[in-house]
Amino acid sequence: MGETDARRRVRVWIALAAVYVIWGSTYLGIEVAGRTIPPLLMLSARFLIAGALLYALAIRRGERVTDRPRLVHWRTAFVVGGALLFLGNGGVALAVRDVPTGTVALIVGSIPLWFALFDRLFNGVRLAPVAIVGLVAGFGGIAILVEGNTGGGRLIGVVVVLVGSLAWALGTLYARGAPMPRRPLVAAAMQMLAGGLLLGLTGLALGEGSELHVSAISAESLLSLAYLILAGSFLGFTAYVWLVANAPLALVGTYAYVNPVVAVLLGAFLVGEPFGLRLVLAGGLVIAAVGLIVSATPRPAPAARPSVTLDP
Repeated sequence: MGETDARRRVRVWIALAAVYVIWGSTYLGIEVAGRTIPPLLMLSARFLIAGALLYALAIRRGERVTDRPRLVHWRTAFVVGGALLFLGNGGVALAVRDVPTGTVALIVGSIPLWFALFDRLFNGVRLAPVAIVGLVAGFGGIAILVEGNTGGGRLIGVVVVLVGSLAWALGTLYARGAPMPRRPLVAAAMQMLAGGLLLGLTGLALGEGSELHVSAISAESLLSLAYLILAGSFLGFTAYVWLVANAPLALVGTYAYVNPVVAVLLGAFLVGEPFGLRLVLAGGLVIAAVGLIVSATPRPAPAARPSVTLDP
């Protein structure tokens, strides 16, 4: 039994490391892929391909008779996929053209702050004192990030990420009680397909089709897109689903404040993004705040159908 437990712990830490590194690196992957591929069409391709692969794999597994996707499930997929992937990830893809990926990751990493705030406003959940401290510190960190990105197109990019993060949080709250297939991978695949379709249609409506020149797509962008599909959307989410079922949720939740650290370090060391005192101070406040919020939030039983929302 001891050997089995030891092996399980090893698998847990391998899966956790995968979620840390993969999801933390997707911000830089989005930036690189978007250099020569229009951002919304790039994300559309990512989620349509990843969603199709995941759907083909998941739909044949588990309870196929009583858990068939229905029209109401697809409606939920479009609402959740629209809020998280279209507005949330779409905002990230647009913002990283002007805003450093580490800054974007820190803003997105503050989503647990919005969860706590919305739970208080909409559901009347009483916040523990430590959670209130976390909210004040976290939003202070965001204010520092915003104040430091007011030049050129950066302010617009920061605003876009903030709006996307709000949509991400609201979409996740909606998904809690919305009708979805019980099989989590099927539900995630449907959200990817819905979000990918919305991203593609919007990209075409905004004229990205005329900006897409296949001959101009770089090898770096193609490799980054492949990484986002296979690692970011497929492997990362699969590892997360396994963790939810096999590891303490307090441990799984640490991804929320490790991912931004990974993104900041990768951006600084791989592409030379700014790494100054302001970013360290703001990032420290946001990460510490998320840690306080996560530690102070009562943890329900593991969700039977985790949402794709956690995939940056």
